[in-house]
Amino acid sequence: MDNKKNIVLIGMMGAGKSTIGHLLDEFLKDFSYLDMDKEIEKLAQKHIEEIFAQDGEAHFRDLEHELIKKYSNYHNQVIATGGGIVENIENINLFKKNSVLFYLSASSDELYKRIANTTHRPLLKHPNPKERLKELIKRREPFYKKADFEIKTDKKELLDIVKEIIAKYESIA
Repeated sequence: MDNKKNIVLIGMMGAGKSTIGHLLDEFLKDFSYLDMDKEIEKLAQKHIEEIFAQDGEAHFRDLEHELIKKYSNYHNQVIATGGGIVENIENINLFKKNSVLFYLSASSDELYKRIANTTHRPLLKHPNPKERLKELIKRREPFYKKADFEIKTDKKELLDIVKEIIAKYESIA
């Protein structure tokens, strides 16, 4: 098996990182799928909502950063990240050494539609979750734009998004 660069999916909650990551894993037989949020939960031995509630967001970000230091050295991984990893620029720099970063973008309305009925989003436990989402997008967008590629996911079939990522990845790999 060749040591190929990782495919790292970044973007806001609801952008489709986990769903697309699983599909990429099915298509790319020599890759493994890694979900950063699931790995953080394993490390902390509690759910993300519990980490935020009991230990705070800063602790969560520290755990996230420690895992990124580890996983950025891996090869042949499809890595779905949490939406906030970009707020620590060092995370992006670590991944850039050995990965191709894809920013899965969508409009705030589309993102909100996708996540409005979820209950496991600690950053949206807010009096006005739609406004909170817009604030997060505005704050994170400049960092997401540091990705190698931006893939717009609004009104696209999942399979088309996967094919677009694979084509762009193969064009530079």
